[in-house]
Amino acid sequence: MPSDAPRRPRSVSVSSGVSSRFVERGRLLDGGEIRRAVTRIAHEILERNKGAGRLVLAGIAARGDDLARRLAEEIERIEGVPVRVGIIDITFYRDDIGMRAEAPEVHETRIDFDITGTTVVLVDDVLFTGRTVRSAMDALVDFGRPQAIQLAVLVDRGHRELPIRADYVGKNVPTRRDEEVRVRLTETDGEDAVVVGENVPMPAGEEERTPA
Repeated sequence: MPSDAPRRPRSVSVSSGVSSRFVERGRLLDGGEIRRAVTRIAHEILERNKGAGRLVLAGIAARGDDLARRLAEEIERIEGVPVRVGIIDITFYRDDIGMRAEAPEVHETRIDFDITGTTVVLVDDVLFTGRTVRSAMDALVDFGRPQAIQLAVLVDRGHRELPIRADYVGKNVPTRRDEEVRVRLTETDGEDAVVVGENVPMPAGEEERTPA
């Protein structure tokens, strides 16, 4: 069960061995704006696909799966039709597996239905280089052969490295490449917000501490 208080970002290890912490520089979306973006995307999905029909959602862990469940609830509210939701973990499909300094965080993959012949809407929180989405599509086809794959993201921050474009976008946000965009959701972080900031090195011997 998520805590009532937002989780503070954990320190991460970078390639130099120096710890860093995330410093928030501004807020891009608040809870109300996220809610309205999810509602708008749900309407756009239904309009493009002419209803729920053979529609299924697959959220990329973590947070993409929470957004997928919210979209499914909104689609059912609008259309009166339940939509199946799966979870995809892309950890072992990444093209940089074994190259990252930090240990990968493994999540659950759960798609307990046949996706063959369906329209799968992949859902992620932030679209950046496109490599996560490519990995998710590789993972997805292990579960069947969908008729079509579409992409919905809450934030598109640009800087694509692969020819991937979202079909549904909550907000387009111009960013510098060295900035970091983080989505916080009540289910995992205790609040709904999208923030921008950067990772700054911590002095040697200093560790980020979370209040008890």
